[in-house]
Amino acid sequence: QVQLVESGGGLVQAGGSLRLSCAASGRTFSNYVMAWFRQAPGKEREFVSAISWNVFNTDFADSVKGRFTISRDNAKNTVYLQMNSLKPEATAVYFCAVGSTVWPQRMERQYNYWGQGTQVTVSS
Repeated sequence: QVQLVESGGGLVQAGGSLRLSCAASGRTFSNYVMAWFRQAPGKEREFVSAISWNVFNTDFADSVKGRFTISRDNAKNTVYLQMNSLKPEATAVYFCAVGSTVWPQRMERQYNYWGQGTQVTVSS
């Protein structure tokens, strides 16, 4: 059974940093796109960042470009999201997801597996 488990969320002041992790189990995802989405209260889930299987390609939403970085460790079946210079509008539940081998992938329907999410709260 495939499981994606996010961790690393929490409460941080504006300008601070957090590092999210997502560990996958149940199968190997080293050949697939892995990504982060987020959903703020009262809003739809939105794309944040994605990374290709070979780490050569990364993609970021304009709202986080230059402040967030994404990485992965295929040996550990884990993807990370380093979030710096956090703003209050980054408050949301953050979900990791696994897609296919196609690049790029920004749409929810392109992703087949999802974690349960981890809460990130940025105070002003």
